[in-house]
Amino acid sequence: MKFLVANAENLETLKNDDYDLYTIAFGIRNVTDRMKALKEAHRILRRGGRFMCLEFSEVQIPGLKQIYDFYSFNVIPGMGKLLANDSESYQYLVESIRKFPKQTEFAAMIEDAGFKCVTYTNLTGGMVAIHSGFKI
Repeated sequence: MKFLVANAENLETLKNDDYDLYTIAFGIRNVTDRMKALKEAHRILRRGGRFMCLEFSEVQIPGLKQIYDFYSFNVIPGMGKLLANDSESYQYLVESIRKFPKQTEFAAMIEDAGFKCVTYTNLTGGMVAIHSGFKI
């Protein structure tokens, strides 16, 4: 097994149809051109290859959503200030999570990039989701 850290939007050093698995965790939210990154993932995977993405998502449980929103906007930046003397980065984190496409929207983007059998699984009531798709 080989791991690679690279620019998700530009994997030009990697061959077409050469990899079995592409994973990204808590990173695609910060990619400037998500569709370009998804198409690159599709390009480098061989037939039967799997794309998997772990990312913050939309909370699906009423009540928990309001608690999570309060925590995100009031506690997380304050903790960043207290622990890292950097509330701005933690405010960005919260805002970037809210701007990321919802589960069904992101699943549609994955399909638009060419993946099939696209699914997602919510974890912790939807705070986080695992998206998956296959290159057929």
